[in-house]
Amino acid sequence: MLTPEQEKFVAYWEKNREKEKKTLRQLVIGLPAGLTFAVAIVALLVSGWYERANMVAFSSSSPYVFLAAIVIIVSFIAIFTRRHRWEMNEQQYLELKSRQKSESGDAAQAEAGSATTSATNKTT
Repeated sequence: MLTPEQEKFVAYWEKNREKEKKTLRQLVIGLPAGLTFAVAIVALLVSGWYERANMVAFSSSSPYVFLAAIVIIVSFIAIFTRRHRWEMNEQQYLELKSRQKSESGDAAQAEAGSATTSATNKTT
Protein backbone atom coordinates (compact mmCIF):
# COMPACT_ATOMS: atom_id res chain seq x y z
CA MET A 1 0.00 0.00 0.00
CA LEU A 2 1.44 3.32 -1.06
CA THR A 3 1.26 6.34 1.20
CA PRO A 4 -0.56 9.45 -0.06
CA GLU A 5 2.79 11.20 -0.60
CA GLN A 6 4.04 8.31 -2.71
CA GLU A 7 0.84 8.31 -4.75
CA LYS A 8 1.25 12.05 -5.34
CA PHE A 9 4.84 11.49 -6.44
CA VAL A 10 3.82 8.72 -8.87
CA ALA A 11 1.11 10.95 -10.38
CA TYR A 12 3.52 13.91 -10.63
CA TRP A 13 6.31 11.84 -12.17
CA GLU A 14 4.01 10.19 -14.72
CA LYS A 15 2.97 13.66 -15.83
CA ASN A 16 6.40 15.37 -15.83
CA ARG A 17 9.08 12.72 -16.36
CA GLU A 18 9.62 13.40 -20.07
CA LYS A 19 9.61 17.17 -19.60
CA GLU A 20 12.25 16.98 -16.87
CA LYS A 21 14.46 14.68 -18.94
CA LYS A 22 15.20 17.37 -21.55
CA THR A 23 18.79 18.61 -21.44
CA LEU A 24 17.93 22.29 -21.90
CA ARG A 25 15.52 22.18 -18.97
CA GLN A 26 18.14 20.42 -16.86
CA LEU A 27 20.64 23.13 -17.75
CA VAL A 28 18.30 25.98 -16.86
CA ILE A 29 17.11 24.47 -13.59
CA GLY A 30 20.62 23.38 -12.57
CA LEU A 31 22.25 26.77 -13.21
CA PRO A 32 22.19 27.89 -9.55
CA ALA A 33 24.26 24.86 -8.54
CA GLY A 34 26.72 25.45 -11.39
CA LEU A 35 26.97 29.17 -10.67
CA THR A 36 27.76 28.40 -7.05
CA PHE A 37 30.85 26.52 -8.18
CA ALA A 38 31.77 29.29 -10.63
CA VAL A 39 31.52 31.96 -7.94
CA ALA A 40 33.71 29.90 -5.63
CA ILE A 41 36.35 29.41 -8.34
CA VAL A 42 36.39 33.09 -9.27
CA ALA A 43 36.54 34.09 -5.60
CA LEU A 44 39.58 31.85 -5.08
CA LEU A 45 41.33 33.29 -8.14
CA VAL A 46 40.58 36.90 -7.25
CA SER A 47 41.45 36.55 -3.56
CA GLY A 48 44.96 35.31 -4.31
CA TRP A 49 44.49 32.33 -2.01
CA TYR A 50 47.09 30.29 -3.86
CA GLU A 51 49.71 32.70 -5.19
CA ARG A 52 51.67 30.23 -7.26
CA ALA A 53 48.56 29.10 -9.16
CA ASN A 54 47.58 32.73 -9.72
CA MET A 55 51.01 33.58 -11.15
CA VAL A 56 50.89 30.66 -13.56
CA ALA A 57 47.29 31.30 -14.53
CA PHE A 58 47.65 35.01 -15.18
CA SER A 59 51.03 34.79 -16.92
CA SER A 60 50.31 32.21 -19.59
CA SER A 61 46.56 32.17 -20.17
CA SER A 62 44.14 34.65 -21.56
CA PRO A 63 40.96 35.61 -19.72
CA TYR A 64 38.98 33.96 -22.50
CA VAL A 65 40.36 30.56 -21.50
CA PHE A 66 39.19 31.14 -17.93
CA LEU A 67 35.80 32.30 -19.13
CA ALA A 68 35.45 29.22 -21.35
CA ALA A 69 36.51 26.96 -18.48
CA ILE A 70 34.00 28.59 -16.13
CA VAL A 71 31.19 28.19 -18.68
CA ILE A 72 32.08 24.53 -19.21
CA ILE A 73 32.21 23.90 -15.45
CA VAL A 74 28.87 25.65 -14.89
CA SER A 75 27.22 23.69 -17.71
CA PHE A 76 28.61 20.37 -16.54
CA ILE A 77 27.61 20.87 -12.91
CA ALA A 78 24.15 22.15 -13.87
CA ILE A 79 23.35 19.26 -16.20
CA PHE A 80 25.00 16.61 -14.03
CA THR A 81 23.16 17.57 -10.84
CA ARG A 82 19.77 17.68 -12.56
CA ARG A 83 20.37 14.46 -14.49
CA HIS A 84 21.41 12.74 -11.26
CA ARG A 85 18.24 14.02 -9.58
CA TRP A 86 16.18 12.80 -12.56
CA GLU A 87 17.74 9.34 -12.27
CA MET A 88 16.97 9.19 -8.54
CA ASN A 89 13.34 10.21 -9.18
CA GLU A 90 13.04 7.69 -12.00
CA GLN A 91 14.40 4.91 -9.77
CA GLN A 92 11.94 5.82 -7.02
CA TYR A 93 9.10 5.92 -9.56
CA LEU A 94 9.97 2.48 -10.95
CA GLU A 95 10.19 1.01 -7.46
CA LEU A 96 6.81 2.45 -6.49
CA LYS A 97 5.19 1.25 -9.73
CA SER A 98 6.65 -2.21 -9.15
CA ARG A 99 5.27 -2.22 -5.61
CA GLN A 100 1.85 -1.09 -6.89
CA LYS A 101 1.87 -3.80 -9.53
CA SER A 102 2.86 -6.54 -7.09
CA GLU A 103 0.24 -5.40 -4.57
CA SER A 104 -2.50 -5.33 -7.19
CA GLY A 105 -1.32 -8.75 -8.45
CA ASP A 106 -1.38 -10.13 -4.91
CA ALA A 107 -4.88 -8.74 -4.35
CA ALA A 108 -6.15 -10.23 -7.62
CA GLN A 109 -4.49 -13.54 -6.83
CA ALA A 110 -6.06 -13.54 -3.35
CA GLU A 111 -9.49 -12.82 -4.84
CA ALA A 112 -9.05 -15.61 -7.39
CA GLY A 113 -7.90 -17.96 -4.65
CA SER A 114 -10.90 -17.15 -2.46
CA ALA A 115 -13.27 -17.61 -5.41
CA THR A 116 -11.73 -21.02 -6.13
CA THR A 117 -11.95 -21.99 -2.47
CA SER A 118 -15.60 -20.94 -2.21
CA ALA A 119 -16.45 -22.84 -5.43
CA THR A 120 -14.73 -25.93 -4.02
CA ASN A 121 -16.62 -25.58 -0.72
CA LYS A 122 -19.96 -25.33 -2.56
CA THR A 123 -19.39 -28.55 -4.49
CA THR A 124 -18.54 -30.58 -1.40
